[in-house]
Amino acid sequence: MLGRTHGQHALPITFGLKLSVYLAEIHRQHMRMRESSRRVLVGKMMGAVGTGAGFGENALEIEENVMKYLGLNYEEGPTQIVGRDRYIEFISVISNLSTTLEKIATEIRNLQRPEIGEVQEYFDIEKQVGSSTMAHKINPITSENICSLARVIRSMIIPSFENNILWHERDLTNSASERFTIPHAAVLIDDITNKMTWLINTLVVNEEKMRQNLESSKYYIMDEKIILYLVSKGIGRQDAHEIVRRNAMRSMKENVPFNTLFLKDDEIKNIMTEEELEGIVDPYSYLGSYKKIIERILKKVKEENELTMSDS
Repeated sequence: MLGRTHGQHALPITFGLKLSVYLAEIHRQHMRMRESSRRVLVGKMMGAVGTGAGFGENALEIEENVMKYLGLNYEEGPTQIVGRDRYIEFISVISNLSTTLEKIATEIRNLQRPEIGEVQEYFDIEKQVGSSTMAHKINPITSENICSLARVIRSMIIPSFENNILWHERDLTNSASERFTIPHAAVLIDDITNKMTWLINTLVVNEEKMRQNLESSKYYIMDEKIILYLVSKGIGRQDAHEIVRRNAMRSMKENVPFNTLFLKDDEIKNIMTEEELEGIVDPYSYLGSYKKIIERILKKVKEENELTMSDS
């Protein structure tokens, strides 16, 4: 498929490589959640100012035993409450994950646009209605929902930071907002994670449209390889770049096929044949180490997941 940068055609990639990059990021988010849990999942029962005076000399032992029973770590330095820096981390990790989910959803929305048409959310053509007035519409509604709710999750970061600034050993400036931020962030991240799971599992991939888009742009997206070929024939790197650039710009401006202009260029016609050009602009010949990258990601995810499971 086409790789794109700045929303423009760039170089060829594969859809598997695109998804493996997302997998690597999802895996990092998973590891962040696991690593943060020992700091986030804590409790305390050391009284109104954190001294534990009411429990007597065995206060620390009592607290440790209760927290162990509850499956929590204990707050080693409590006031009347556990440190809110822990909740900042909780909301931050969740918000970070929400950005990854929104990034994937945004890419699906972009690739589903009719002028691209490379993927599509599952759409039940027998029952589902895209629009009450525009009967032809197939909208990426789940992706849009994920994007919308992810932004709500991230909006909870600011009050979470503010809630760590309390007077002395406790006040109530954190209390009311935390009744919203903590449960809502948790519920929303669960919701959009489930939606993304469904979205990926049912995603419609239009391989033929990917090939068509790739083929229609092959002369432009393979310009790097053309430049490298010209350099191998003794043309300076900057000169080779300019030859390709000026023909590409003219081709797009005048709507004339690039290969026609390029092969007639005075600096090219004695260096490259039409057959050589067609061989160079084969997108499938310029995918680099994509298979090894995918395998590297899969191996890392598998090994770290197995290690994590054995540790727990």
